[in-house]
Amino acid sequence: MTYLVAFAIIFLLAVVVIQIGKLSELASKIRGEEAVERSSNTTQGIALVVFMILFLIGTVASAWYYKNKMLGYGPLTSASAHGFDLDHIFNITLFFTGIVFVLTHIYLFWFSYKYRDTGKTKAIFFAHDTRLEMIWTVIPAVVMTYLVANGLIVWNNIFPTLTSEDKYLEIEATGYQFAWDIRYPGADGKLGNKDFRLIDPGSNSLGIDWNDEASVDDIVLGGSDKILLPKDSTIKVRITAKDVLHNFYLPHFRVKMDAVPGLPTSFIFTPVKTTQEFREQLSKYPEWQVPADPADPTGPKKWETFEYELACAELCGKGHYSMRRIVEVVEREEFDTWLAGQKPFYAANIRNGAKDPWAGKKLFDYEIKAREAQLKSDVNAYLADTTGAKSSVINLEHVFYVTGSADLNGDLSKHELDNLVAIMGKYPNLKIELGGHTDNVGDPTSNMDLSEKRAVKVKDYLLSKGINGARLSAKGYGQEKPMESNDTPEGRQKNRRTELRIISK
Repeated sequence: MTYLVAFAIIFLLAVVVIQIGKLSELASKIRGEEAVERSSNTTQGIALVVFMILFLIGTVASAWYYKNKMLGYGPLTSASAHGFDLDHIFNITLFFTGIVFVLTHIYLFWFSYKYRDTGKTKAIFFAHDTRLEMIWTVIPAVVMTYLVANGLIVWNNIFPTLTSEDKYLEIEATGYQFAWDIRYPGADGKLGNKDFRLIDPGSNSLGIDWNDEASVDDIVLGGSDKILLPKDSTIKVRITAKDVLHNFYLPHFRVKMDAVPGLPTSFIFTPVKTTQEFREQLSKYPEWQVPADPADPTGPKKWETFEYELACAELCGKGHYSMRRIVEVVEREEFDTWLAGQKPFYAANIRNGAKDPWAGKKLFDYEIKAREAQLKSDVNAYLADTTGAKSSVINLEHVFYVTGSADLNGDLSKHELDNLVAIMGKYPNLKIELGGHTDNVGDPTSNMDLSEKRAVKVKDYLLSKGINGARLSAKGYGQEKPMESNDTPEGRQKNRRTELRIISK
């Protein structure tokens, strides 16, 4: 029924239009076609002038109404150091182009009225006007020269040449359908090498070269993690893509650069306002005092929920919208604390696995520091526990042996055992048992003997460092207490371990 009514309305409108056309044609014949045409010209000319007035008023009024919601005005001024220069250039450009915009529209619509056909005017032909040609040539040339010169100055300021002596944080943004992977350097402050030939969708989607020591402490944030940046620090972003063209866009920082597969680009900027500082700036404007959720008038205000964002400014596919990421700017101390608490991608996904080129060969600085802190934390947690919930057994994860032998791999094990020596020095009443474990490969009796010899070897090391023998005992458990299934190489590796058990506090 609804379709029938709609069709009937459309049909009646068509009939009305046709009838009006016939009436107009009849009126033309009665009054004369030229008179009707001139009357129509006058009507259209007046209508165009009225439209011009309303259009220009509406343009100015809407710009004024939304000024506190547009980038570069009111509270949405730049959050980066170079952005203020960009905003300045934009405002100068807007000033000159605004004058041209208003004048050309006035001339355009006024021309339609002034030079309408009234039957009383005659066109004047002139082939040349030097003054007019000088005006429309010289003035635009001077304005364009001014804009281009200022633009070049700002461009050079935005893209400085960084040297090894400059202090800056370099991160990497890799775009793909439909997310961003953000890579941070670890404690060494360096991003490791990448090679597209090393890309493995399962374990190494960025193609990071694990043979490069600079890679092993790199931190990779996935598609939903918040991006943290330190205030008042120079940030260099390496920008690339894995599939199609993307665009790295941080609107509040005035950062915008294409992410091109196979062609790395970069951008340098310095955040100057933390997220909280920007929110406080927004809170002073009525447009940002409204509820963030119109359906919840008592909920947080719009300014309280503001977040910086990373967006893709290149239409990259049907999931383009989902590439938005939250960016948070914090003080340097908070950033350093956060970064120190992030686990390197290598440690979480590659270390001691089948694709680890350093398995059993080397401990890295970040591992030594992290393990020292973890071992202290585990022991302290047990000693402070009064409920009995904490386990008295702690795995010495970084104690390794020569394959098939009880001999310690000194380079890999000394740090772990030295940490244990320091802890026992701090707690003189602490008594521990050292337990050796193996996988189920080989003869169970031989495994039991090997596990006991390894436990004794660890005890001997602690004795050599001055620990009282009365505080130590050693025992081999062989293959009797596996942590994981022995059916996989990874499980067997975890089962070959040395543990300490706190006997008394």
